[in-house]
Amino acid sequence: MKPLNRKAYGSIPHLPNSRLGSGDHSCHEGQARIATTKTRNKHDTVIVTEKLDGSNVAVALKDGILLPLSRAGYLANTSPFKQHHLFYNWVFVNEERFRKVLKEGEQISGEWLMQAHGTRYELDHEPFVIFDIFDKERNRYSWIDVLEKIEPAGFIHPQCISYGSTVTVEEAMHLIGTYGYHGALDPIEGAVWRVENKGKFDFMVKYVRPDKVDGKYLPELNNGIAYFNEYYTKLQ
Repeated sequence: MKPLNRKAYGSIPHLPNSRLGSGDHSCHEGQARIATTKTRNKHDTVIVTEKLDGSNVAVALKDGILLPLSRAGYLANTSPFKQHHLFYNWVFVNEERFRKVLKEGEQISGEWLMQAHGTRYELDHEPFVIFDIFDKERNRYSWIDVLEKIEPAGFIHPQCISYGSTVTVEEAMHLIGTYGYHGALDPIEGAVWRVENKGKFDFMVKYVRPDKVDGKYLPELNNGIAYFNEYYTKLQ
């Protein structure tokens, strides 16, 4: 059963020339133009962040109970994968911090970087990186509000490389650099554009390197060997 009766997080459409994986789809050309070429008006704000390569997970507060979830919306401790059980346990170790951020009916979404998927990391911070918070009506908080909610509790967010006007894909990848800001040992995956208007979320688009290989460090594609990022060893 899905405790929220839905997925925890949907898919973000891709910009032109971004590598599409199975089930991915491209964004509307108008969205690509607004994010990377020309905003509609003075009320548009474009936020560009480094795209991280892990497992999309969430934590919701429902009826006063914390629910660590997989992207599909199932409780993380029912997953067949060890990394999600580790996430479930980590949430309750950090329960007080999550309760400082979440109000009843809200949801935090982020990237769980405990296990390497297509990018290895040597993390200098905890393995959960928050990129979205939803209110009880399922509306996203603005980027500034996300930061204001998570920073007092000491949570991490993806590196923001631009806040304001449009940024081309080439500019974004140059600003992030080959290995980004989160300790990547392989070239980073790409970037995410978040567009807000009058301080409210409008849409998101992303770019993934055309040569990116999904899940190359997962056991299914790595002779049964699971590669856990450096932070994992620090927890033992």
